[in-house]
Amino acid sequence: MQVNLDTIIFELCAIVISTAILGTVFLYARQPIILAYIAAGMLIGPHGLEWIHNAENVSQIGHLGVILLLFLLGLNLQPRKLIRLFKESAMVTLGTCSFFFLCTLGFGLAIQLALHDALVAAAALMFSSTVIGLKLLPTTTLHHKRMGEIMTSILLVQDILAITVILFLNVDSNDGMILAFGMLLLKFSLMCICAYLGVRYVVLPLFSRFDVIQEYSFVTTLAWCLLWAEAGHQIGLSYESGAFIAGLSIAVSRVSQAISIHLKPLREFFLILFFFSIGARMNLTTANIYTLWGCLFGGILILVKAWGFRFALLVAKENPSMNKELGARLSQASEFSLLLAYSAMTAELVSQEGMMFIQAATLSTFVISTYWVVKYYPTPISMVKNLRQD
Repeated sequence: MQVNLDTIIFELCAIVISTAILGTVFLYARQPIILAYIAAGMLIGPHGLEWIHNAENVSQIGHLGVILLLFLLGLNLQPRKLIRLFKESAMVTLGTCSFFFLCTLGFGLAIQLALHDALVAAAALMFSSTVIGLKLLPTTTLHHKRMGEIMTSILLVQDILAITVILFLNVDSNDGMILAFGMLLLKFSLMCICAYLGVRYVVLPLFSRFDVIQEYSFVTTLAWCLLWAEAGHQIGLSYESGAFIAGLSIAVSRVSQAISIHLKPLREFFLILFFFSIGARMNLTTANIYTLWGCLFGGILILVKAWGFRFALLVAKENPSMNKELGARLSQASEFSLLLAYSAMTAELVSQEGMMFIQAATLSTFVISTYWVVKYYPTPISMVKNLRQD
């Protein structure tokens, strides 16, 4: 037990120190600090200096950052507002995802990927990153401006689609697909109802009695988030879905904004581990021609997504001056791209060549999109003073 504890402490120390050092270097070089976290994972991870032997453990811990991110997102949304946003963004999201799917499928077939590899790559790369998109958006814009509303609704619909696709990877027949989708909607609805009743009859009465003790509010809220995150996972949805429902259920409370402020530093720490784990899982030693094709396509996909979202939002009669920025902020692939690819590999639906293509394309979109947004648009981590907004 002592040896295991020493290993955990050493790896955690190595991660924090390496990200701090590389973060300093990147900031002096006026580069986005998110990329320093990914670079640290590549440097000291299993495929680098091997100070971290198991990237999967770090990835699981870092996933808490994504869970907290979705919880805080739900915490700042009123249920009625969410329904309205879903109605407004559903067609935009479905239309753009279909377009990106066809573009990726065509490119995959053009470079002679196997049909099943090209299909998995197309399904994986049609989504945008919830983590990067929301992390690089100023809080005031996210919660109080039209751009934040549109971006939130598009990403949430995409997340639901991504979870559905991952679920379908493990279903054999068409009848099973329809049944699985119906069960997915039923489970989601039941979770929303149970969470609402729990908040109304348990959480809010406890808050009203003990909210003078901040530590109690903090630990109870965190417990509520993790309870529903685990419940979502256990019934076949996802940790993110459960956490979002938990946040949404508390959004009606007057303490929701105070809770959001208290949980933000904790979210940031775990997101550092999340980005570190992305770099740690990249194995450049097994690079092949499809890795190069993936990097090339990542650059192409950035432009395709930026144009696609800009055109779709223009058709939806959104503000043209806002559409260009939204296209840039949504132009990357998603963290679900990697998760979907790993699920497909487990189900033996994608080859090693297809996996390398998806990984390379995803990581390259992360890098290019982050540079683009940080350099030209307001973000909390911008090195330009007039663009730095939290």
